[in-house]
Amino acid sequence: MKFLLTAVNAKYIHSNPAIYSLRAYSVQKDPELEKNIELAEYTINQPFQDILADIYGRKPDCIAFSCYIWNWEMIRDIVRELAKILPDVPVWLGGPEVSYNAEEILEKLPFLTGIMVGEGEETFRELLCYYRNGSTRENAGLEKIAGIVFRRHAGICRTGERRLTDISELPFFYNEEDIGDFHNRIIYYESSRGCPYRCSYCLSSIDKTVRLRSRELVEKELQFFLDKKVPQVKFVDRTFNCDHKHAMGIWKYIKEHDNGITNFHFEISADILKEEELAILQSLRPGLVQLEIGVQSTNPRTIEEIRRSMDWERLRQIVAALREKENIHIHLDLIAGLPYEDMESFRNSFNEVYACRPEQLQLGFLKVLKGSYMHEKASEYEIHYTDKTPYEVLFTKWLPYDQVLKLKKVEEMVELYYNSGQFVHTLPVLEKAFSDPFCLYERLAEYYEEKGYFINNPARGYRYQVLLDFAVSAEPEKEELYRQLLTLDMYLRENMKSRPAFALTLLENQEIKEKINDFYRREEKNPTCLTQYVQDGCTSRQMARMTHIECFTLPVWEKEPLEHNNETAIYYLLFDYRKRNPLNQEAYTILLPLT
Repeated sequence: MKFLLTAVNAKYIHSNPAIYSLRAYSVQKDPELEKNIELAEYTINQPFQDILADIYGRKPDCIAFSCYIWNWEMIRDIVRELAKILPDVPVWLGGPEVSYNAEEILEKLPFLTGIMVGEGEETFRELLCYYRNGSTRENAGLEKIAGIVFRRHAGICRTGERRLTDISELPFFYNEEDIGDFHNRIIYYESSRGCPYRCSYCLSSIDKTVRLRSRELVEKELQFFLDKKVPQVKFVDRTFNCDHKHAMGIWKYIKEHDNGITNFHFEISADILKEEELAILQSLRPGLVQLEIGVQSTNPRTIEEIRRSMDWERLRQIVAALREKENIHIHLDLIAGLPYEDMESFRNSFNEVYACRPEQLQLGFLKVLKGSYMHEKASEYEIHYTDKTPYEVLFTKWLPYDQVLKLKKVEEMVELYYNSGQFVHTLPVLEKAFSDPFCLYERLAEYYEEKGYFINNPARGYRYQVLLDFAVSAEPEKEELYRQLLTLDMYLRENMKSRPAFALTLLENQEIKEKINDFYRREEKNPTCLTQYVQDGCTSRQMARMTHIECFTLPVWEKEPLEHNNETAIYYLLFDYRKRNPLNQEAYTILLPLT
């Protein structure tokens, strides 16, 4: 008997920890069950027919799907067709997208056998044993399994609620074979379940009982990742630092056992960080940790209404302290469409969060999730949202639809120009031409609309030229400055094979060319800047190809480049692409004394 546990992920780099945990728990309880379980992972971007054919080719005797807002539409389509090509195979669902209205889903989808509700490890094990033992006639016996809703000839039945799991009793999700399959993918890890907060838009608020995995187990499992040198481990804990002792123990462990490669991602509440926690975070290797911090809004009325606990001023101070050491990638979140937040309020929230200068600023839109308190209050707030997943806000009594559409365009500009990390020197200068940062992205979105770029989106490389054209339209007198800022930003990211059209033509000057060639010849004989290249046997010509020297007439790498404007000066900046900033991947630069 083969039970196929199936996941449809949002992207290839993602994995689904749920199906790995279900398998691991069953095998721990009974090693013989391993031969009855097979895992299958796909993505929502794969051709539908290919997924269907692959499932059919695996010849399962029973199938279960892990359901979330990002894959529900596709899974529903898949199981509809499976009922035609595998009519005798029971199909089960589980996950947050189907746990809160299971009866309704079974009514609408008559080809489904049943739904596992809530935490599924023990439920799946019992279900697996049920099918392995062959007790499937008329689904007799399923009523003995807690935590399921299933179809019987007499109707739809719901069994008793499953108790919450002691997560220290759960086995480690992964094995040696899994880690090999996860090359260049994100590995998800869980050190706690539940959340102490009651944010009305979040399903984690339903389970306010925080359960911690024993630190002995966590350290052993993290060491497995460290030994395997996996690129990134993303903790799925909803508020990682809700328990001070737990967080400190894990942060101390990864500091003491840092392998110089693995990155750990945590979702935290920054305003509750204690001084001891802040100190250890500030002491970590650059790139060892990245933090995701949900701000959502800085409007006090909104924060109170969504039942969120947050001290914005404290949060802002903590983020500033974390950024001082330039060692942690910080990701801040905002949500548009929350109660009592109109366009003016959202603009203010955006500007306040933007002033924190995080590496990533995610501008998201409210999702009205089934089972959440926000779902119950939607009528009162006059929140209208899509019937289809991801149940995203269309408009509210505070934010009309046309303004939601405007924010969608602003979001895209923030993604392309701020979150891409490609324009870190250009944007701070350009912001000064507008009343506030939000106005910059609002106007940039209008420019995209005028030029038709939302339909014909510029390629990544051409976005530099688009931003130059936009900047010059705002400040034509600073064209030369923007040309050089964008040249700096472009070469910081990559060693371009062909020069951008807007770059200075100084490198065509024969005298300047010779100075640069002389530099590389001197480095080959007596290295001062490129020692590692010489030790690796690189010639001057090879070093010139592997690095880049750009000429500037303005010190655009400084915070105030115009203050040092010297029309006769030529600055030679070396870009070393072997050395990169671990936070933003910018090339290491050296100002060369080539006069």
